[in-house]
Amino acid sequence: MNAFLLIGLLALSVGVTGPQTIPAGTIIAARLNTSLSSSKCRPGQQITARVMQAVPLPDGGVIRAGSKLVGHVIRVSGSSATRGGNIAFQFDSLKTSRSTVSLTVSLRALASFMEADDAQVPAMGADRGTMPAAYTTVQVGGDVVYRGGGPVMNGSEVVGKPVPDGVLVHIRPNPEAGCRGSSDGNDRPQALWVFSSDACGAYGLPRLTITRTGREASAGEIVLTSPTGELNVHSGTAMLLRVIRQGS
Repeated sequence: MNAFLLIGLLALSVGVTGPQTIPAGTIIAARLNTSLSSSKCRPGQQITARVMQAVPLPDGGVIRAGSKLVGHVIRVSGSSATRGGNIAFQFDSLKTSRSTVSLTVSLRALASFMEADDAQVPAMGADRGTMPAAYTTVQVGGDVVYRGGGPVMNGSEVVGKPVPDGVLVHIRPNPEAGCRGSSDGNDRPQALWVFSSDACGAYGLPRLTITRTGREASAGEIVLTSPTGELNVHSGTAMLLRVIRQGS
């Protein structure tokens, strides 16, 4: 009897920690493991990114930090005298320690390695003598995070709370930059890591434009373009992705 009980508990623990259902509208904050270059990448080349903050799911599951997003380059155009380079790519699946699930995602925001790192240290020098759990930091996009028991603020509005590996906040629209708020009825607090509740577009990447987010007709196809010259997106670039659907 005890053996059967143990087996049942083990099965339950797998269900709780492994992603079972990932609803549309779920945000996944990740960091590129692969550099993207319009002069070096080739169609079909694999790309990967690391999930940076644990993502709680409504069925009790969790996408653990450290899980891997896997995708591929769709097409590449080098620069010329009249146009810059561009790369089209998509993510196809999420690999955890227990399973691999197919996903289609869109891109909401990008941030350079430096922007992402700056969001994890205090803006004020006086705070740097405190413990990291008590830092006051500024997210990519401007939200202020009061760690050590405080909220996450977007201007004068409380939008969420800090957690050890990032923040849990309600997504806000950014109509000027072209981003919606919550989508597909998914208005749960989202794991945004270093990004603000209304983060949208490219930050700290002046030679890059998001010309297709993946929400368009070719669902999941993300296109990045350089206004002039070759496009180079370095490994370590932070990404804010939104699930369009689970499955191919």
